[in-house]
Amino acid sequence: MAITLRSRREIELVRRASTVVVDVLSKLQKIAAPGVTTTQLDSAALQMTAEAGAQALFKGVRSPYARSLFPGAICSSVNEQVVHGIPSENTKLKDGDILSIDFGVRLDGYCGDAAVTIAIGDVSEDKRRLMDVTRGVLDIATAMAAPAVKWSQIAAKMQNYAESAGFSVVKDFVGHGIGRKMHEEPRLPNFVSNDLLANDVVLAEGMILAVEPMINAGTSAVRTLRNGWTVVTRDGKCSAHFEHTIVIVENGCEVLTEEL
Repeated sequence: MAITLRSRREIELVRRASTVVVDVLSKLQKIAAPGVTTTQLDSAALQMTAEAGAQALFKGVRSPYARSLFPGAICSSVNEQVVHGIPSENTKLKDGDILSIDFGVRLDGYCGDAAVTIAIGDVSEDKRRLMDVTRGVLDIATAMAAPAVKWSQIAAKMQNYAESAGFSVVKDFVGHGIGRKMHEEPRLPNFVSNDLLANDVVLAEGMILAVEPMINAGTSAVRTLRNGWTVVTRDGKCSAHFEHTIVIVENGCEVLTEEL
């Protein structure tokens, strides 16, 4: 496993890309409302990305499950959609929905990536709690991440927090290193497995990581729709997704997408 430790210059370049991600996602949260389509959100993201002189990280990525290229700048996943939801003029947000937006950019050769789950209008208490717990899972990771800490220790706390709340951790998708590419080593599962224990990651200063728990209201099982992209829960219950790009520093970690 080749994990790159980044220089101060590289960290600053990832920080710049992450700042664009934060700005775009912050504005999309203000735009998202009942009656707005996910295509409208995608168009706004593309415009803001171009104005920042960056490139949309997801647009044109090839699916591992199909020959299609991802058509959007954002992944817009509504309710039971876990991740990789495709923006569509036919997907109009409704009062009570929850919407997960995953978004990344490349700027001057370096990447930033983050995700938020947004309440559309007046959501149920169950959906609100799912969102709060998922954000809490991410907060555990950012609070614990520091040099010499084993990722399995963090993953165990993340998994326990979600499951103690009555939810489940998605196991098909994990966090990852990030830098010049969107997906780099190491893989960062949000749960403990024999594979993780056998191939544990010891955090070190200079690692840049995208930490992204996806938490389901029901079973952890998911499936991919026939479009080759959109992942949904098998039981049809809701899912939430939060993500930060972080850098491991001397005394802990710095969240490069902190303002989300």
